[in-house]
Amino acid sequence: MNKPLLAALATLAVTGVGVAPAVASPAAPASPASRTAPASPAAPAVRAVTFAGTVSLSNCSGSVVRLPASEDDDPALVMSNGHCLETGFPAAGEVVVNQPSSRSFGLLNASGSRVGTLRASKIAYATMTDTDVSLYQLTSTYAQIRGSYGISPLTLNDIRPTAGTAITVVSGYWKRTYACSIDGFAYRLKEGEWTWKDSVRYTSACQTIGGTSGSPVVDNATGKVVAVNNTGNEDGARCTDNNPCEVSENGTVTVRKGINYAQQTYRIPACFGADNKLDLTRAGCVLPKP
Repeated sequence: MNKPLLAALATLAVTGVGVAPAVASPAAPASPASRTAPASPAAPAVRAVTFAGTVSLSNCSGSVVRLPASEDDDPALVMSNGHCLETGFPAAGEVVVNQPSSRSFGLLNASGSRVGTLRASKIAYATMTDTDVSLYQLTSTYAQIRGSYGISPLTLNDIRPTAGTAITVVSGYWKRTYACSIDGFAYRLKEGEWTWKDSVRYTSACQTIGGTSGSPVVDNATGKVVAVNNTGNEDGARCTDNNPCEVSENGTVTVRKGINYAQQTYRIPACFGADNKLDLTRAGCVLPKP
């Protein structure tokens, strides 16, 4: 997840690469290369995954997202991680709702060039409990963003992904992509004081680094967002900061050094109503409440 910036810088300086998708170290090296999985003759047609609609934060990555029922005149949403908040990490059990924010985001086009700046009006929702997500409401609508920059939002899928799904993690901070597949799911993923439920485990090809936190995880076949990138086990330690461990339903703990993870997003749409308004009392909404 997150490590202090000086520690992140020291690690990257020694190794040249880091695997924990933490808050970015500005001096960390970025590779222009993207790893792509070879196409399978039997695979369905794959949509090109680009940077269009992703954003760069001061310390993380993110994306402009819409819900399946969002309309063009709704205020747009930007999704990132809860641990990427400008106010710092939410404590275990803490939920942030409708908190004023004027945070800015750099909007990227398909090639990864910054084409504009978007601004938040508030943090609609954020937590590091059960999941690791932040959703900012913007001062612009989807129609206004499309009219000004010709860029449409990414759509959150409201269907749970499956193991074996080919995915791409798209980092607006580094302007870099990581291609792999969903290896499986962790019943519980524990890191320090935080515990997340039903986390996505990547195959080893997705070696995400500091600054990729908050990146959308895109299903290559549908182009929809199925998760938000958030952490990885750096050193092989057990359940510590930057070294999450998997805990099974029967309590068995498994440590997977060098493996990275994301938090599923298919349950988010049920918690928003008309006009992209957060409503944690809606039927089917299971996000943690304040």
